[in-house]
Amino acid sequence: MNIFNKIISYTEHFHTSWRRDPERDWIGLITLSAIVLTGIIIWNMWTFDIVANGGVIGSAATSSPTTFNRSSMDAINDVFDKRAAEEIRYRTGVYHYSDPSQ
Repeated sequence: MNIFNKIISYTEHFHTSWRRDPERDWIGLITLSAIVLTGIIIWNMWTFDIVANGGVIGSAATSSPTTFNRSSMDAINDVFDKRAAEEIRYRTGVYHYSDPSQ
């Protein structure tokens, strides 16, 4: 007999010997849910208190932030300028398309 059959026979024996009681099951489920909800609320209150008081969750950053790179900002502005120029061409009618359905 392999281990898989032993596990199946054990779970079947456990399942058949267990008496069903819906009221007990629901009370257990609601109690467990209330305990978990209380834990979540306490955890969030603790975390909010730390952050609100200027604390850091986890390890604090040890490296300094990178300096601002002006060339990357200029490249982004160039892209937006090109898009704005294309939009003006569409709105002013520089681009003309023939409608094949006409």
